[in-house]
Amino acid sequence: MIAFPVFPIFTLLIVLGLAPVLPGIANRTKSALTGRRGAPVLQLYSDLGKLWRKGVVYSRTTTVLFRLAPVVLLATSLLAGGLLPLDGRVALLSFPGDLVAFAGLLGLGRFFLVLAAMDTGSSFEGMGASREVTFASFAEPALFLCFTVLVLATGQLQLAGMFGVPLAAAWPVAAPSLVLAAAGLFIVTLAETCRVPVDDPLTHLELTMIHEVMILDHSGPDLALILYASSVKMALFGSLIVGVLAPRAHEQRVLAFGELILGLGLVAIAIGVVESIMARLRMNRVPHLLVAASALAGLALILLLR
Repeated sequence: MIAFPVFPIFTLLIVLGLAPVLPGIANRTKSALTGRRGAPVLQLYSDLGKLWRKGVVYSRTTTVLFRLAPVVLLATSLLAGGLLPLDGRVALLSFPGDLVAFAGLLGLGRFFLVLAAMDTGSSFEGMGASREVTFASFAEPALFLCFTVLVLATGQLQLAGMFGVPLAAAWPVAAPSLVLAAAGLFIVTLAETCRVPVDDPLTHLELTMIHEVMILDHSGPDLALILYASSVKMALFGSLIVGVLAPRAHEQRVLAFGELILGLGLVAIAIGVVESIMARLRMNRVPHLLVAASALAGLALILLLR
């Protein structure tokens, strides 16, 4: 079923417009807690504007895959956003099993970004692509386990069906499982958005970079699309966490929208707090963290099935 109600479209557009604020909130929170001034919250808007006005430089080694990857990455992120019921009730695109499509779309965007990194012929970017795929193989099972918890708690097989009223009704009997699922989703969010302790978006050392090393050869509008897509992904995963912890089951859509925006801000602050109190993990420890996310979701499943 494909529906185009006005309010969900408005909500999606607002979330997409505010997405660059979330990394700014996370960075500013980290700066405040570590005694630094930090960049303005709206810094990413300025960076995107500057990059969009610049030219693009392409290596003679690259092919059409390199140019296509930023567009595919952004397109898949936007389509994935259309599958989420950001207003707590209705999604622009909704069908049974759309949670698989949500993960698949994000995986497709990652796949093209990895291809673009390998297309450069750079050993550093190939190393980053290898790390990205390795850690994704741990993050995606955790995401599906969290989705499984939501399916069992609500009895729904589509994202628009499980959030809102069904999830609110499940809270009295499945609260421990839902809290564990939200914790697992938060760890997955740190990995998918390349934040500490999994990755550091501010690092400049190729040997320790994961996501950032894959986009070293991108410039101008191409880099702007990648940075914006990353902020959109943070907004999408933040919306999942907010939807689990604060199901918006009431009829006041404007109030539900306000709760979503407030929740996204709190998720960004939580990311900044984690980055300020934790150091980046060693590469061989990152899989342990992602396995912990799967373990939390697995425990939530056990509590639901007992």
